[in-house]
Amino acid sequence: MGLLDYLRKLRGQKKGELRILFLGLDNAGKTTILKSIADEDITRITPTQGFNIKSVVSGGFKLNVWDIGGQRKIRPYWRNYYDNTDVLVYVVDSSDKKRFEETGVEFSELLDEEKLEKVPVLVFANKQDLLSSAPASEVAEGLGLPSLRNRVWQIQPCSAVTGEGIKDGMDWVLKNVSKK
Repeated sequence: MGLLDYLRKLRGQKKGELRILFLGLDNAGKTTILKSIADEDITRITPTQGFNIKSVVSGGFKLNVWDIGGQRKIRPYWRNYYDNTDVLVYVVDSSDKKRFEETGVEFSELLDEEKLEKVPVLVFANKQDLLSSAPASEVAEGLGLPSLRNRVWQIQPCSAVTGEGIKDGMDWVLKNVSKK
């Protein structure tokens, strides 16, 4: 543990604040979901070339959300953001069945990370407004969620474009993290 890690640990998290990490492959809808949560315009979203940070107040908590780009070349840097994560939100493009294996591999690697070991996981099965989307149950099976025994998790079907399901997912986050 380096000096910076030690200072972060000493500082701790302020009461009523949560650090939420949004991860997933590129084009899954992470930024659109984040902007929807923040009640921002979602008509002009560009691929995240690094990360976005937003603080949103919801349910009496200040949510500090880190939205990290999902392009292949950026994924090795995800591990730099794991410290002090209270909730991992993994976003899947439910309509991009060609990339289900790739997203499953990335998700599995996240679950194996020591710094994320006890972190609750919300999976947004995004783009449910598209006819080609797999149902959330199929996404859950593909990610191996039913076999997770040592972690609190939830899968939430949603559409970042219509907003459907996003509030339900965030309500789950607040309910499960407030139990900590």
